[in-house]
Amino acid sequence: MLRVKNLKFSYKHQEILKDISLEARPGEILAIIGPNGAGKTTLLRCILNILRPARGVITVDKQDLLHMSSRERAKLLAYVPQAYPPKFPMTVFDTVLMGRRPYLGWRPAREDLKKVTSILEIMGLDSFSAKDFDCLSGGQKQKVMLARALVQEARYLLLDEPTSSLDLKYQLEVMQLLCQIVNEKNMAIVVAIHDLNLALRFSDRVVMMQNGTVFCSGPPDKVMNQDNIRTVYGVNVESFSNQGYNYLYPVSSITRNDYR
Repeated sequence: MLRVKNLKFSYKHQEILKDISLEARPGEILAIIGPNGAGKTTLLRCILNILRPARGVITVDKQDLLHMSSRERAKLLAYVPQAYPPKFPMTVFDTVLMGRRPYLGWRPAREDLKKVTSILEIMGLDSFSAKDFDCLSGGQKQKVMLARALVQEARYLLLDEPTSSLDLKYQLEVMQLLCQIVNEKNMAIVVAIHDLNLALRFSDRVVMMQNGTVFCSGPPDKVMNQDNIRTVYGVNVESFSNQGYNYLYPVSSITRNDYR
């Protein structure tokens, strides 16, 4: 289990995260939601030790992450960031191979190359393996970065807004792929996400953040109710069900005609 307890992070004397506590369990998707500035990305970066918390404990299977080497940590946690460098002059194969860095010696072993080939086939990216990463579409790049994280063979996968720049087809494809990964590999996935309907449909548990704190957490349908969303987001929503899925939509008294 990935466990965060009483986590605090400050930047230039400004408190960004305040006593954050949460758990991510194998076999589930934990969605972290909240408005811009709530602290979602900062929380992920603290868990990964990209940012050093001022206080708190972060453990994986009772091992203290903050006192591990970067190589040891990378064998437990894999990360898919929200954005990539504007130029990434590598082939798809070499980009995914970077995920094997925690296990590499001076050069990749035959087993490393086999694992990369296998994950590219599983994700339907094998036909792109020799293509430059920079030449891919946004959806294809996201799948490549996810493949790079999976070939790392970590037990916990952290993703920061994996659907933010994708069209509807790729959004569903990525989220369905995460569900498949959780079921087949019994991983724990922590995903910071803005789209409440994707979180409602695909997550097992939700942590709702507000101003650097955990406002509430629990099952998606309990956390993402009208009162909580009104308090945290300042927006009124209605809910409806269709084909067994629950959906939210914002309610406003202002329409397009009011501006004409």
